[in-house]
Amino acid sequence: MMESAKRMHKFELGQSVSLRSTLFNRDAASGAYKVTKQLPERDGEFEYQVKRPGEPHERVVKERDLSAEDQTE
Repeated sequence: MMESAKRMHKFELGQSVSLRSTLFNRDAASGAYKVTKQLPERDGEFEYQVKRPGEPHERVVKERDLSAEDQTE
């Protein structure tokens, strides 16, 4: 029955995340991004809209390309 349980987004709105460099976002600035929107699953994986402070645009990225920022500083 666990297999039929609805999957949940790993990251919350407003959460600070890091973006891993991939073929599709290799020109993205490094550093913290904020999750601005949780998007539905696409090809079996959640996507997110994220924004980096100081950049005028937002990016759509796959959940596997994000990691939580360490908040213990």
